[in-house]
Amino acid sequence: MQKVMMFRSPWGWMGVAESSKGIQAIVLPKRSERAVEADLRAQSNGPLQRGESARLDMARRQLLDYLAGTRHTFDVPLDLSQGTVFQRQVWRVLLRVPHGKLRSYQWVAARVGGPQYARAVGNAVGANPIPIVIPCHRIVSQDATLGGFSGGLSMKRKLLSLEGTLVQLQRGRA
Repeated sequence: MQKVMMFRSPWGWMGVAESSKGIQAIVLPKRSERAVEADLRAQSNGPLQRGESARLDMARRQLLDYLAGTRHTFDVPLDLSQGTVFQRQVWRVLLRVPHGKLRSYQWVAARVGGPQYARAVGNAVGANPIPIVIPCHRIVSQDATLGGFSGGLSMKRKLLSLEGTLVQLQRGRA
């Protein structure tokens, strides 16, 4: 059973889910608590238990600090066990992309097997269940366009703007 916490942020309602191993899912800001709960249910492979824990509270505090612009790194334990071996490999590479930097899908592909994996990397990036903490928003197209984002391109722009990197895309250097 996943334990979940939903909370209001300055950007909207968010959610965090954990297993016994670590944080398993983050729901990006939504308009309503109900929308967050629906996303958490869709990502879960079992029943949800609303509640609090030290780890959920730590994740909530770190996310709120990040959205306020006062945190650039995260140190909550993660549970990536719901991903495939390839997805987990991609997500670990994403964890190495620092705040304030952008990388291309091709850059990630080169670190997980070669440029022929760029499309598979895009799929793995899109399947990331722990956005923001695993910074999939920092991955952009080689031509310095946004690429995709599971949370929508307006949310990706907002996150990149918070990190000061949106201007790099607008100047065409990713």
